[in-house]
Amino acid sequence: METPQKPLMIVGLDDSDHSFYALQWTLDHFPNSPFKLLLLHSKPSPTSAIGFAGPGAADVFPFVDSDLKKIAARVVEKAKELCHSKSVDDVNVEVVEGDARNVLCEAVDRHHAAMLVVGSHGYGAIKRAVLGSVSDYVTHHAHCTVMVVKKPKTKH
Repeated sequence: METPQKPLMIVGLDDSDHSFYALQWTLDHFPNSPFKLLLLHSKPSPTSAIGFAGPGAADVFPFVDSDLKKIAARVVEKAKELCHSKSVDDVNVEVVEGDARNVLCEAVDRHHAAMLVVGSHGYGAIKRAVLGSVSDYVTHHAHCTVMVVKKPKTKH
């Protein structure tokens, strides 16, 4: 008799404390998880990170690309260490180049994920309108349950 496959939970990660808090929260609140876990880091493309094209852009491209790859490697390593510290070793990791909003929604569809977990940066309305909120976007466009984990405000 075939054992039923666990549903997939994707945790979206960037290099912020907010996304690692979301991963930590998820690991703490889903011990012996009924989910298969996929950690997904969306690496910006060098051209989007540079933000301009013109004279000199080609010169900085390799350096920006190298930095983005180093950041992605750090994010993946830190996430794996956090999972290991919680005795969660059956974890898959993907690094996909592109805008986080699209990368996360496409991954949900591609993997038929049951749940998507993202952290919230806690931007105010103006900053969110200018930068665009990944959590806001995925709650409206991902075809699965979305959990937005907010880091508690620190008391001064």
